[in-house]
Order: sequence, then C-alpha cells, then structure tokens
Amino acid sequence: MQKKLLHNLRYSGIIEGISFLVLLLICMPLKYIFHKPGFVLVFGWVHGALFVLYAYFVIKAWVVRKWTFKKAFRIGIASVIPLGTFFTDKEIKKEEDGL
Repeated sequence: MQKKLLHNLRYSGIIEGISFLVLLLICMPLKYIFHKPGFVLVFGWVHGALFVLYAYFVIKAWVVRKWTFKKAFRIGIASVIPLGTFFTDKEIKKEEDGL
C-alpha cells in the first residue's frame, strides 16, 4: 500500500508540474499577449484540481510514511515552484524503490 501511495504521489507530481508549466508558458501568454483569457480560465481550474490532488498525496504520505514536517513541507512546497515537482520526483522514486 505504501509503495502505491508513493507511486501516486510521484505521478500526481509529474502531472501537476506539467500543468503548471502549460499554465505559465502557454496559457498566460495567450491571455496577456493575445488577449485570449479562456485558456487560463479552463486550464487554471484543471491545474487547481491537480494541485489539490498532489497536496492530498503529500499529506497522506506524511502521515502514512511518518515523514518529518520538514520533508513533507519541502515536497509540498515544490509544487509552487516551476519544475519543483520534477526535482522532488527523484527523491520520492528512491524511497519507492526501497520498499
């Protein structure tokens, strides 16, 4: 069960990270340069839902895996930094492979 949890955390982080990059690099320029706000409206909602899913898995891993607050905070805060979830993926994969 714990391996599945870390697997879900990793993949939700990758998907959340991709959605963040799409929002920043595609949707925001479409809104502010080409005056097409609809993409941000729709994709912003999708990204928000993926962010909540990622946060859920971080909190669940914190409780189930008995992570320190520092580790859970660091992995959680990675989702608000562009490319952050890609950097934490390696650490989570190492822990997943150790199970």
